[in-house]
Amino acid sequence: MTEFVVIIPARLASIRLPNKPLADLGGKPMVAQSGAARIIVATDHADILAACTGHGVEARMTRADHPSGTDRIAEVARELGLAPDAVVVNLQGDEPLIDPSLLASCAARIVPGVPMATCAHFLHDAADAFNPNVVKVVLDRRGNAMYFSRATIPWHRDGFAAAHAQVPAALPAGYVPLRHIGLYAYSNAFLQQYPALAPAPLEAVEALEQLRVLWHGFPIAVHITASAPAAGVDTPQDLARVRAFYS
Repeated sequence: MTEFVVIIPARLASIRLPNKPLADLGGKPMVAQSGAARIIVATDHADILAACTGHGVEARMTRADHPSGTDRIAEVARELGLAPDAVVVNLQGDEPLIDPSLLASCAARIVPGVPMATCAHFLHDAADAFNPNVVKVVLDRRGNAMYFSRATIPWHRDGFAAAHAQVPAALPAGYVPLRHIGLYAYSNAFLQQYPALAPAPLEAVEALEQLRVLWHGFPIAVHITASAPAAGVDTPQDLARVRAFYS
């Protein structure tokens, strides 16, 4: 098994669910619920730091002006003095129900020449395939990402002939697109390099940070999991659903 460190970027600001990293789940804040062997929370707020410390969860303060969670965890990985070949997993603080085995599978895709990895699962619902909030990914023959998009990719030319008018009731037979899961692993050497990479034009168009990596020519390996992880926590309704799970 590939050894890895989990770093959770957790900002207090949240438009849809204020203070969601501090939401209580089974007696612990949500950011403390991962099943990984080691967790480090990277935060910009003293309240999150105090909540984690109070529950025995390692946490580090970071600068408040990081443009992304990846930049935030890179700061913590650097402070920890991790080896260049150490594997760092970026787990979002609002994803408390992700199976820990998925983290391990993602980390295992980091090999020499492949500095970054992520996950995906097959989509079977037409509404999801055409939903711009559901990010899709297409792979090459080696299982590395070719492109990520909010659009429906790959486009089934014949099966979607009339899709410009409406979303089809079902996907064409044999057509199974991949949905991207926002879980990432990096070699620490690449993670330290990432903040210096210039933003990519495609990244701005799609509002997808991972396109910066592809634009600069770095491969992203994709682990395909059999099923979708449980939905994250973005709204009060999501929080009620996850609390019911823990109860």
